[in-house]
Amino acid sequence: MALIVQKYGGTSVGTVERIKAVASKVAAARERGDGMVVVVSAMSGETNRLVSLAKDICKRPDPRELDVLLSTGEQVTIALLSMALQEIGCPARSYTGAQVHILTDSAHSKARIRDIDDARVRADLDAGRVVVIAGFQGVDESGNITTLGRGGSDTTAVAMAAALKADECQIFTDVDGVYTTDPRVEPKARKLDRITFEEMLEMASLGSKVLQIRSVEFAGKYNVPLRVLSSFEEGEGTLITFEDECMEEAKISGIAFSRDEAKLTIRGVPDQPGVAYSILGPISGANIEVDMIVQNIAEDNTTDFTFTVSRNDFPKALEILKETAQVLGAREAEGDDAIVKISLVGVGMRSHAGIASKMFETLAKEGINIRMISTSEIKISVVVDEKYLELGVRSLHDAFDLAAESSE
Repeated sequence: MALIVQKYGGTSVGTVERIKAVASKVAAARERGDGMVVVVSAMSGETNRLVSLAKDICKRPDPRELDVLLSTGEQVTIALLSMALQEIGCPARSYTGAQVHILTDSAHSKARIRDIDDARVRADLDAGRVVVIAGFQGVDESGNITTLGRGGSDTTAVAMAAALKADECQIFTDVDGVYTTDPRVEPKARKLDRITFEEMLEMASLGSKVLQIRSVEFAGKYNVPLRVLSSFEEGEGTLITFEDECMEEAKISGIAFSRDEAKLTIRGVPDQPGVAYSILGPISGANIEVDMIVQNIAEDNTTDFTFTVSRNDFPKALEILKETAQVLGAREAEGDDAIVKISLVGVGMRSHAGIASKMFETLAKEGINIRMISTSEIKISVVVDEKYLELGVRSLHDAFDLAAESSE
């Protein structure tokens, strides 16, 4: 008997009909002899509705009370799914995060899981029941309800799979797997049969929205086989696992991109020890995350310093940078929020030379100017003008033969 943890997102349980369809799928798996734990999100649109209600009461809701409110969305879904399972003769029992005792820290709205007491779940599984658990939520040491942040149900599912030592964690969503890139940008994008944790982590951090980053980190850390599947059509989906020999044959697994980018530059800064901290310290102090960084030193002993931030943080970051420019006696501070980041990802890069030069040559042939470059062992990222996003992704997809069954 295999032990399977399944997670269904908001669109998968968005209506009563879809909840019934999920119940049929879960019951069928149990009939095959699998032990089943099901983690569900709130019905699609419900979390946004609850946030809107809170904002109608006050502009800045108390974080503790907001978590109490938001956690009710999943409580509705677990009860309805358990009823649907019982209605078709499948014994089931639902639990909130607090009832299963998913212990978290006390960081409301972005809590991290510390421990899970799996005794209740195991007892129900031994009794032949399907266990239905509310995703996205837990409880801190003081008994306060906490939530794990958007997409947190993925993390709940992976954490439950790790605690139970499940054979597989299956994430059911509105896409049927992980693709070489977003099919909405490149219609020739191909579904991957498998991808490594490392590659998926890069894809998620670089803009792919298939899985929450923390869930991939958790799965890699505890070696939980993770599979992305569609709630609405049959198929094998994409297995996320550790690297094997066949994966090394492919140079590139996928192309990720992010529109959520802005670039800031401070020019003519005196080149002296501590200048990078002088520039980035105030940015960090405003709780703004910096991504790519480029520093160029001129002959007159000054430096130009460029870095990227989230587009939402751009106005605040530019304001801070202009103040820093005055303090440091820099020539000017400027910004550009009409940029995007395009990234090649693949474990095969470790053993194949020439990936970067081919990427740059491909973009040059299309007349696309590269503003910034960042590399790691398994990824190359470039910043280009926003207007070139689709052209850049499509040309790279063709250049590396990602639409074919296997890379060159």
